Amino acid sequence: MIDTTNINDLIGADVYGSDDEKIGSVGQVYVDAEAQTPTWVTIKTGLFGTSETFAPLDDASFDGYQVRVAYPKDTVKDAPRIDSDGEISREEEDALYTYYGNGTAAPDAALYDQDIDRGNAAPRDTEGYDTSGPTTGDAMTRSEEQLHVGTEKVETGRARLRKHIVTEQVTKTVPVSHEEITVTREPITDANLGDAMAGGELTSEEHEVVLTGERVVTSKETVPVERVRLGTETVTDQQQVTEDVSHEEIELIDPDADSTPSK
Repeated sequence: MIDTTNINDLIGADVYGSDDEKIGSVGQVYVDAEAQTPTWVTIKTGLFGTSETFAPLDDASFDGYQVRVAYPKDTVKDAPRIDSDGEISREEEDALYTYYGNGTAAPDAALYDQDIDRGNAAPRDTEGYDTSGPTTGDAMTRSEEQLHVGTEKVETGRARLRKHIVTEQVTKTVPVSHEEITVTREPITDANLGDAMAGGELTSEEHEVVLTGERVVTSKETVPVERVRLGTETVTDQQQVTEDVSHEEIELIDPDADSTPSK
C-alpha cells in the first residue's frame, strides 16, 4: 500500500504498467487535500518539456524501488497531458478521472503536489527537474572524482651508531741489539811493550767484560683516529599509484517516447 510514509521514496522511482512494461520514472506525487493520501503521480516519459503523464495510484504497489500501476503502458502514455506545475484545474482533474474510468472528482476534492505549501498553493518551478534530487535549473550537472596525488613524510626506520671494543693481535718486527764477546790478539810491539810488562813476569789474572743487550718493551696509548656521525640524504624513486575514481554519466532514458507536451 502506498501512503504518506513513503511519498519521498516515490520520487524518481521507475514506473511499470500492468503489462510489466516500463513507462518512465516518477516526477511528482499529488495527494488528496482532505485525506492527505497520495492519489496521483506524474510520470516522466522523456527528458524535455514540462508536460508529464498522470497515473492514478489506486491499486498501485510500491516495493521501495519500483511503482507498478494498474494500467498498461499504452493506456498511461495516452492519458491527457497536463502541465505538472503544482496545480490541476477542475476541468483537467475531471478529464483524468473520466479517462481512467474513476468517475469525476468530488465537489470539494482537490489535488496538490505534495511539495507545495498548502497555505498558498504556489506552484513549484519544475524546469529541469531532477527526479532523483532537488530542482537543478535548466540542466543536469555531471560530476566526477579527480585523483590528487601528493606525498607526506613518515618514519620508515631508525639507524644509530654504537661503539664497542674489538681486540685483535698486531705483529711488528723490531730490531733488537745485544753485545757478544770478541777476543782480539795483538802481537807485542814497541808500542805496547810497556803495557805488556806492567803486570809482572808470570801471574794469574782474570779479566771481565760486561755484556749488554736490548730487549723489547711494549706500551699502549689511546689516540683518536676519526670522527663518525650519522646523516641522511634524499633519494628519489618513481612509484606508481593505482586508485579507483568514480564519475557520473548521463544517458537518455526512453529516447523514443513522445516528449512533446500535448493536452
